Amino acid sequence: MKESKFVDAAMDKDDVAAMVLSAKRSAGLTWEEIAERIGMSPVWTHSACMGMNSMPKDKAELLVAALGLPQEAVLVLNEAPNKVFAQAIPTDPCVYRLYEIVGVYGPTIKALIHEKFGDGIMSAIDFDMAIERVEHPKGDRVKLTMSGKYLAYNSW
Repeated sequence: MKESKFVDAAMDKDDVAAMVLSAKRSAGLTWEEIAERIGMSPVWTHSACMGMNSMPKDKAELLVAALGLPQEAVLVLNEAPNKVFAQAIPTDPCVYRLYEIVGVYGPTIKALIHEKFGDGIMSAIDFDMAIERVEHPKGDRVKLTMSGKYLAYNSW
């Protein structure tokens, strides 16, 4: 394994995310290429690398080896996530549009889930997503496909 240029005795998920981004940039890799090296989807790989999911130890070891990260990063990647994110509406145009979609269509999505499944929610834990580019005469389109396990609310 090549020697890492990253060293820190008390790493946290933000530190590892910064290391991953730096190593990715230095190596000139895409998220698809990194995901292929660890045998996972690009969406899940990015999310786990950014600290929003726990990475199984075997996948973390593959990632650390692929990017030349310090071995301690395996432990951090394997830790349970603390899914805390900014509560303010983001100003990044791409991320803002996703908030806009939820703001406009969230109640509709909820109503249709309730109508089709009953009183419950779509899991964001037992979840997968794909992002595709679709050619279109009026300009290429972004296709998001999300699939989450239905979780019924329990009645006590």
